[in-house]
Amino acid sequence: MRIEPLTCSIGAELVGVNLADAVHNDGLFAEIRAALLKHRVLFLRDQDFARAEHVAFARRFGELEDHPVAGSDPEHPGLVRIYKSPEQPNDRYENAWHSDATWRVAPPFGCVLRCVECPPVGGDTMWANMVLAYENLPAHVKEQIDGLRARHSIEASFGAAMPIEKRLALKTQYPDAEHPVVRTHPETGEKVLFVNAFTTHFTNYHTPERVRFGQDANPGASHLLNYLISQAYIPEYQVRWRWKKNSVAIWDNRSTQHYAVMDYPPCTRKMERAAIIGDVPY
Repeated sequence: MRIEPLTCSIGAELVGVNLADAVHNDGLFAEIRAALLKHRVLFLRDQDFARAEHVAFARRFGELEDHPVAGSDPEHPGLVRIYKSPEQPNDRYENAWHSDATWRVAPPFGCVLRCVECPPVGGDTMWANMVLAYENLPAHVKEQIDGLRARHSIEASFGAAMPIEKRLALKTQYPDAEHPVVRTHPETGEKVLFVNAFTTHFTNYHTPERVRFGQDANPGASHLLNYLISQAYIPEYQVRWRWKKNSVAIWDNRSTQHYAVMDYPPCTRKMERAAIIGDVPY
């Protein structure tokens, strides 16, 4: 296996490896996992394996989770089908910078995403290094967000376009989760900026240290949150991947955000994703 970094900050392509082999090859899997921790997102071409092998490889990282809105393959629970077609011109929930499912109490460890069908051009995906985003924050901002916590909501994102009854039922099933604004990576110990498109507000901002009067609370908190979310937009933290059939991306959801570029309608784009259950951020 050859590891070829794609940028100076994030992403590497694995060459000369078949992920199906890593299902039973402990040494190969250990190399892939180590590369994932180092580069945060890994890319491979020409991975023509069966859905069962896709699931089996992803399960080497941990148990898989379904998604309450995107449907799973009926024969392979945990293999979520992200299928876009010309009949869905307004289905654009992916094109925002986000870490997957941070509205869960325990967001995913990471994901293994495979391209089944893609447009001849367009439909790329970008990833951002949120460890680097935190490291490069000004010192006074790091002090300001130390100890801050924030809410993450499926209701305000996936549920926003639903009729009110369905939206409230979704929130009842998945109440807003609360996470630290800066989480610690459980394997590397790195500090990670952990707010994204699912984040709605800080939960402990309004304190005497931050707010002179109540009027300070809303604009002060929202301006700070918007500034933090915008750090993923910085090109120096990003890698962009052009999909081809049977291309695969594996990413560490704990230390990255990603953005699926919706520039391809009216074409069809079919992706299949296995998300690995993660731990509670701290």
